[in-house]
Amino acid sequence: MLKGIPSILSPELLKTIMEMGHGDELVIGDGNFPHANYARRLIRCDGHGVPELLDAILTFFPLDAYVECPAALMEVVKGDFTPEPIIWKKYEELLAKHEPANNKIEYMERLAFYERAKTAYAIVATGESAIYANIILKKGVIAE
Repeated sequence: MLKGIPSILSPELLKTIMEMGHGDELVIGDGNFPHANYARRLIRCDGHGVPELLDAILTFFPLDAYVECPAALMEVVKGDFTPEPIIWKKYEELLAKHEPANNKIEYMERLAFYERAKTAYAIVATGESAIYANIILKKGVIAE
């Protein structure tokens, strides 16, 4: 046990985000995301939701300041009459909380999101039940 580290972050997840370098990407996938099919490195966080994990991860994970959008979401598929996912507002709040000056989000077509996920450093599998709750984070640098 260590002090100050949220218990939702497993040793495997902490190790993975520590190994990542500038520009590497981390996917946090909802329960419907095909994690095992796309992951080069798969970290299981079953039973946890994306917002709780995102909040804990962003405590330690700097977002890339050298790109316009250091976060990406899978946009609602055209023809799917799902309203804008409520969970996206929570993501916006968390990104603003942890990265006040660098929190712009890119919205990606579903298949393009999947292709990008295939090249991610790691994918985190969650038990999130909200749909369109997948997010990609691009790691930045610590400049202090």
